[in-house]
Amino acid sequence: MAEGQSRATFSDMSQSTQEDWQAIMVEHVPFARGGGARVLDHLRLLAGDYGGFPVDRLTHCLQTATRAYRDGRSEDYIVMALLHDIGDTLGAYNHPEIAAAILKPFVSEELHWIVEHHGIFQGVNFFHHIGLNRDMREQFRGHKYFDATAEFIDKYDCPAFDPDYDTLPLEFFEPMVMRLFEKPLKSIYKKSEQEVAA
Repeated sequence: MAEGQSRATFSDMSQSTQEDWQAIMVEHVPFARGGGARVLDHLRLLAGDYGGFPVDRLTHCLQTATRAYRDGRSEDYIVMALLHDIGDTLGAYNHPEIAAAILKPFVSEELHWIVEHHGIFQGVNFFHHIGLNRDMREQFRGHKYFDATAEFIDKYDCPAFDPDYDTLPLEFFEPMVMRLFEKPLKSIYKKSEQEVAA
């Protein structure tokens, strides 16, 4: 907050006023629009973390996005591919859900579903090696996004562990991330943000 700007005065949110929330929203709108930069900062935490894989987690994300980009996918799809494993550092047991929560306000229902379920769909390639049911994704057979999620795994996520692949750098994708995170498609806060920005 810049010096001289007003702040809310309540100590209990149930006592907040419209003036309090005007002060908060003045701060919230530019902060929210800078979400892309914070997402990129968090994605960088994956650099150097191999977790036993042939490439580090950031390279895997970059490679997944590079493959989607080179296949002519839309910008929001490419960003989804880039961020699909961003939850690895925070959620060892639920990383797909973390990525899905971050992306939900900014992507279509289909892209949200793909990222939220990609962990189960990827399991067809390795779950049997760790004592799990490799066909776990079959519970979703017939879902309208089943084929799109299987395609994401087969074309982009699964082959993105190649140390010799010509992977594009994060800087290439940064403008795409910034554009996507500038304005949500859906949010419970969307109307109030638009009013403050006007």
